[in-house]
Amino acid sequence: MHNWFDSPPGRYLLAWEQARFDEAVADVFGYHSLQLGMPLLDGLRANRMPHRWLALGQDALADDSGLVQTGAPGSRTLALLAEPVALPFAKASLDLIVLPHTLELSIDPHAALREVERVLVPEGRVVISGLNPASLWGLRQRRAHLYQRLGKGTQYLPGVDEFIAYRRLRDWLRLLSFEVESTRFGCYRPAVRSAQWLERFGWMDRLGEKWWPILGAAYFLVAVKRVYGMRLLESAWRSKRQRSAATVPIAHRTANTPAVKRRHEAAAKPPSPRA
Repeated sequence: MHNWFDSPPGRYLLAWEQARFDEAVADVFGYHSLQLGMPLLDGLRANRMPHRWLALGQDALADDSGLVQTGAPGSRTLALLAEPVALPFAKASLDLIVLPHTLELSIDPHAALREVERVLVPEGRVVISGLNPASLWGLRQRRAHLYQRLGKGTQYLPGVDEFIAYRRLRDWLRLLSFEVESTRFGCYRPAVRSAQWLERFGWMDRLGEKWWPILGAAYFLVAVKRVYGMRLLESAWRSKRQRSAATVPIAHRTANTPAVKRRHEAAAKPPSPRA
């Protein structure tokens, strides 16, 4: 999959996703953030947290992504090797996690989401990008699977056996007490391999966002971890009720006093004629 992202359609997809990640993480505050997988995309580039880490699985070392380890100009530093289903972090210790196509390449995407929920702090955010099966790219991938069963053809997206639909992913997040904060779809050009044909179909991006927004080749969402039933602790002096110092007169005790009767009689007398 890493080699495919170095092709013209892969670079087209990465450019769109990089812009979405920059917008989503720019205003997320905290102390610790983590990106799982996809070293070709810097999902934390626009974030301002003091601690930002990149974690890759063991399978990533077998790909041609050596720029992560060589320290070449413009490369990123690999912080640790970790599988998404078993993260070496304490419970509620991270403020932000980005998953660029991590769930699609994981051996157990639902277990990876459970692990993300475990290490995120309450109100922490997870940013996920994935490929949409309800798109032109998804249709070509399913057709390629059919041709391979017949003994011919190659996959358009190598390394991705099954797409995770957006609605399915949203249901998983709801089960884990996540609330989807925002969603975007993009990359509406057809599944072609050459940069020339991708440029020719550039007009489809503008029409796709307007007329068929949920049929983009990729989706992008931001979800917040909600912990229901939490109660914020306040200072002891705020929890005590403050008594009012003002006195409140009682009407029935003063209504029959002589002074009140004289005022009522004076008010009932007719006014004296003027001289």
